[in-house]
Amino acid sequence: MFTGAKYARNGDVNIAYQVVGDGPLDLILVLGWVSHLAYVWELPALAAFLKRLASFTRLILFDKRGSGMSDRVHPMPTLEQRMDDVRAVLDAVGSKKTAVMGISEGGVMSCLFAATYPERTAGIIIDGSYPSRLRRPGYPWGITEAQLERNLDRAKETWGRVVDMRGYAPSQIDNPEVARWWATFTQMSASPGDAVELLRMNTLIDIRDVLPAIRVPTLIIHATGDKIAPIEAGRYFAEHIPNAKLLELDSIDHWPYFGDADIVLGEVQEFLTGVRTAPPPDTMLATVLCTNVAQAGAHAVWLGDKRWHQLVDSHHAVVRAALARYSGREIDAGERGVTAVFDGTARAIRCAL
Repeated sequence: MFTGAKYARNGDVNIAYQVVGDGPLDLILVLGWVSHLAYVWELPALAAFLKRLASFTRLILFDKRGSGMSDRVHPMPTLEQRMDDVRAVLDAVGSKKTAVMGISEGGVMSCLFAATYPERTAGIIIDGSYPSRLRRPGYPWGITEAQLERNLDRAKETWGRVVDMRGYAPSQIDNPEVARWWATFTQMSASPGDAVELLRMNTLIDIRDVLPAIRVPTLIIHATGDKIAPIEAGRYFAEHIPNAKLLELDSIDHWPYFGDADIVLGEVQEFLTGVRTAPPPDTMLATVLCTNVAQAGAHAVWLGDKRWHQLVDSHHAVVRAALARYSGREIDAGERGVTAVFDGTARAIRCAL
């Protein structure tokens, strides 16, 4: 959940960040093209993804300069400047050594950070990224310059509008909530002009020569059906980063937040901690107990505020004592009563009696 932004300063530029969780190791997440520190939490699948990461790490989120809640800058920042913002954020939170996870274009920054600051990098996770977005000699899997120009024109025309998710999340193409979230997310993250310039900058990046210099543990996660970054991009990382591990997902999504989330999160947790825990269940069997103060409104009027609130406090105290005795868990309390759950029916009945 978003609890407010803090700011790290890198020169004259303010970089917005948030820390979630208090796990034993630090993990900084570098998102792709654009981001917005607060609005990432408004997509339920992404919020669940972030919460799971924060369950076993101290998760550090930030908006790169030029987007989201960080300072807008002109001209657009270089990759090296944005990479150095990662260092500034880590300094601000007191992190001496961290794992770095980059999704999409964020994987490029993660590689550059690991090569530049190996002593501060515990490991890197590269998800759905590419060493070069453009087709180049020796790298035939990128897009052409003509395709780049079409992409720039399309971004300018559709920025902030609801579009289908066939590129980023084809599995969600029939889920209109994802497309609506993306439309608002893009508007909040950058202006159309800035978005186009960032897309141009990201597309021109080529870090192939950097990869052999990466000497930290590396996990590469890539969907075999990714339409944004082809699987060959992930394989190129694995072949050129020493001792890298590649996980190929049987998936068509570029984003890892939906059907692939449990697999991805399990791999990330095991890579970072050496263990893998099951995700919390979506459902549970429980017995619900509710107390109800009959005619609460009438009693409140008759007794007056002071006596009524004393009565409510007394009621809650009696109920909470019983819950403690019979191992119940309070989930709601108000002037009309208390709601609690028990993992055994017999205890709930004994508590009620």
